[in-house]
Amino acid sequence: MLLEIEKLIYGGDGLARLSAVSSGNKDRGRGKAVFIPFVLAGEKVEAAITEEKPGFARARAAAIAEPSPHRIPPPCPYFGRCGGCHYQHATYEHQLEIKKEILRENLRRIAKLELQCQIQLHPSPPWNYRNRSRLQVRTHPEFAAGYYKFASHELLPVEECPISSPLINRSIAVLWQEGRAGNAVEGVREVEFFANASDTKLLLEFLCAPEARRASVRAWAEELCASMPEIVGVVAFRERQKGVVEPLVTVGASELTYETKAAAYRVSAGAFFQTNRFLIDELVDIVAAGQSGELALDLYAGVGLFSTALARDIRHIVSVEMSPISFRDLKYNFPVKGQPVQATAEQYLTGKPQVGACASPAQSRSNARTRLPRGENFPASKPDLVIVDPPRSGLSDPVARALAGLAAPRVTYVSCDPATLARDLVPLLAAGYHAEQFHLVDLFPQTYHLESVVQLVR
Repeated sequence: MLLEIEKLIYGGDGLARLSAVSSGNKDRGRGKAVFIPFVLAGEKVEAAITEEKPGFARARAAAIAEPSPHRIPPPCPYFGRCGGCHYQHATYEHQLEIKKEILRENLRRIAKLELQCQIQLHPSPPWNYRNRSRLQVRTHPEFAAGYYKFASHELLPVEECPISSPLINRSIAVLWQEGRAGNAVEGVREVEFFANASDTKLLLEFLCAPEARRASVRAWAEELCASMPEIVGVVAFRERQKGVVEPLVTVGASELTYETKAAAYRVSAGAFFQTNRFLIDELVDIVAAGQSGELALDLYAGVGLFSTALARDIRHIVSVEMSPISFRDLKYNFPVKGQPVQATAEQYLTGKPQVGACASPAQSRSNARTRLPRGENFPASKPDLVIVDPPRSGLSDPVARALAGLAAPRVTYVSCDPATLARDLVPLLAAGYHAEQFHLVDLFPQTYHLESVVQLVR
């Protein structure tokens, strides 16, 4: 059937509608929504339905009958089959416009927020920007490494990735050479590459099945280090039930030093760090430049990316991080006038322990016996600034309510999901905050993912 694409939505799909008659909806206005990947707004496409539900349908574009003027040939040979990228068929300038409109729509629809300020765009070089990439690995029936196919968990063999750094691409080639030579080890399920800021050193992480043999994993790690001098170390983790992992093998270094304009950070295997090697300094400037005051609170602090930069102009910083690996790096990287606290944001703001919030069962049981940590760690005075950089799931409801109740004069929210951002803004707007600045920082070109920063004041 011929469908016209109304707009793109968060997640990468285009939205079209079946006719009211086709939807069995003749007397009830618009027809059923149809979601189609790899299309652009305004295009007319010959579409084939692939899945139909009571409230919506999914389809694939069999042919583009009337292409958008913004459509271009995708440069990656895997595009459309690989699940990693979604917008390579659009010019980069148009990708930014797509993301800006998706951000505006989520704010309008969920938070009922019509922005009074402009969304400031911060583009990235569109290719070779990733400093971290993770490939799935298999050894049978033959070696392959790659990403999952679009909308599946089936492996797509990939030998190059144009959004990853040049060093990572060279290391992917070495990985394939090792695999074809028969050196890959059964039980290594994932290999993650992490490159430093200058793209000259590389740290590898293995995620291994429970049955992986330690000696075999170590031997392959040593072989990889010997085959590529830029690899400074390999750290292997063994996967366990419920997503909890344990260290298995370390060969060479277990961390990288990542140089930024603000500071040099130790980042260990397993710790979170921003993945766009071109925009880290710009992101830090947006969050930290021009801030001042006596006290700042940095929730979800990671290895201290923002805390360290804030120390230039704020007298005291309290940084809260729950991951044991990231917390060790946070303490190492932390400025003298800061206070690192190992806890979840909810534990810190409410003082209520959360069983299972930490990485190991022993730590969870310990936290369940101890009220964390709204006692001596909680600031006696109201913070001048609170920074939140939560995961994709956003703030929990208790954190959002506690943050609104804290009533700090300024709150900066760094978001990687526009829907959870809009949801979390509702209690903050109700508490008297308004958006002074809104930034769209394109950390993920060619994909639907978007990073935004909103600076709230009250």
